[in-house]
Amino acid sequence: MYETISTTLTDEILIIAINRPDKMNALNQTVMAELALAIDEVYNKKEVKSAVITGTGEKAFVAGADIAEFQQLSAEQGATLAKKGHTIFQRIEECPKPIIAAVNGFALGGGCELAMACHFRIASTNARFGQPEVNLGLIPGYGGTQRLTQLVGKGRAMELMMTGDMISAPDAFAMGLVNHVVEKEALLDKAKEILKKVHAKAPLAIARVIKCAHAALDKDVDGYATEIDEFGACFATKDLQEGAAAFIEKRQPKFTGQ
Repeated sequence: MYETISTTLTDEILIIAINRPDKMNALNQTVMAELALAIDEVYNKKEVKSAVITGTGEKAFVAGADIAEFQQLSAEQGATLAKKGHTIFQRIEECPKPIIAAVNGFALGGGCELAMACHFRIASTNARFGQPEVNLGLIPGYGGTQRLTQLVGKGRAMELMMTGDMISAPDAFAMGLVNHVVEKEALLDKAKEILKKVHAKAPLAIARVIKCAHAALDKDVDGYATEIDEFGACFATKDLQEGAAAFIEKRQPKFTGQ
């Protein structure tokens, strides 16, 4: 079905793997288009409750964009390319189903930006993160200047983006860029372990958590008002009734997403 990515559905988790190991899984226009289609699957397929984005091979999650595509672009074309990237990564960020980045090697440039668009990140011990665009006379263009600043703070983000330095998985963990660091062979198992725990919760409540957390960082939205509205909306769901009944009856709830 896809040329540059692979998808596998297991335990209601869609594993999306960028599959260009000979190119260190670099993002080109085909990858971006196919990634967008895979994210559509996450949104639209009922059998998919969550997703993991990772890379194929031993070395890279995504080691950046395909620089060969940049050489002949005009300023207008560059802005158009960035807008397309923003649209796809924002769709990942705003997905009502959880999407985890399982970073299995280099996550540089557009690869770091892809990982940051996910709801959170798990890294293997050999993972490396960075925004080295200044080495090419560029800046991050797929949301990296914004998400990195949100995740690690302005001072650290500016240093990383101005120096182009790479950081290790433990350093990324210390900065709050990643949630967990595990051995490479345990990476997908750790992601699945977390997602299976999430699957046991009320899916409408999970979607509302995602929405409210994003509202906290949106200058055009009153996050507190969003929380009030979404909290109230929970009371119109069958899942809340089931959750309350299960709590009172001292049993495990059976949520249906209604």
